[in-house]
Amino acid sequence: MKRPFLLTVFLLSYSSVYAGWVALEKQDQPTGLETLYFDPESINRTGTRATLWQLTDIKWNGTTRFLSVKTHKEFDCERSRVRVLQVIEFSRQMGTGRSTPGYIESANWQLVEERSINRILWKAACGNR
Repeated sequence: MKRPFLLTVFLLSYSSVYAGWVALEKQDQPTGLETLYFDPESINRTGTRATLWQLTDIKWNGTTRFLSVKTHKEFDCERSRVRVLQVIEFSRQMGTGRSTPGYIESANWQLVEERSINRILWKAACGNR
């Protein structure tokens, strides 16, 4: 009974921003150089698998050629694993500007670690599993 309650609190505690994109809570964010979002409307569940889109919005620092990245992730809900299906880099923030396909390192499955961004996204994508 405790898990559904915590998941509900977790999902309701997001702060909305641009159409569809929901920011992760501040305590779950990396150290101020980027802001992470996900699109709850992009969640697609099929059997024990689920996919969603993540947006990483990067603060300009003069050393990067892109300012945001959209990542399409697939989660294995039963085995608590994740893999990257697609990466798209954008020249401007919030997934705007010129887009370029990003690099994917063989799309191997990785375990979803506790206290990680992927754990938060896994919970959102997989629900009460």
